[in-house]
Amino acid sequence: MEIKIFGPGCAKCVATESVVKAALNELGVKADIKKISSIEEMMEFGVMMTPAVAVDDVIIFQGSVPKKDDFIKALALLTRNKR
Repeated sequence: MEIKIFGPGCAKCVATESVVKAALNELGVKADIKKISSIEEMMEFGVMMTPAVAVDDVIIFQGSVPKKDDFIKALALLTRNKR
């Protein structure tokens, strides 16, 4: 699983990364986490607001720091839909 966190490195972006790592740790899931600060890459993905989070190239959060429980639910829904 690849998780991309889009943003310029602001406080909300750092908080988003912490939420993602805490959720993955709670679930016992390993993932490759990449931080994307390039405006060009954000535009390619259609990111309009930061922070944003994409899992396997699907944007699941954008514009605010997700709550850990919301991230876990979105991740479960995304993986369920891929089966």
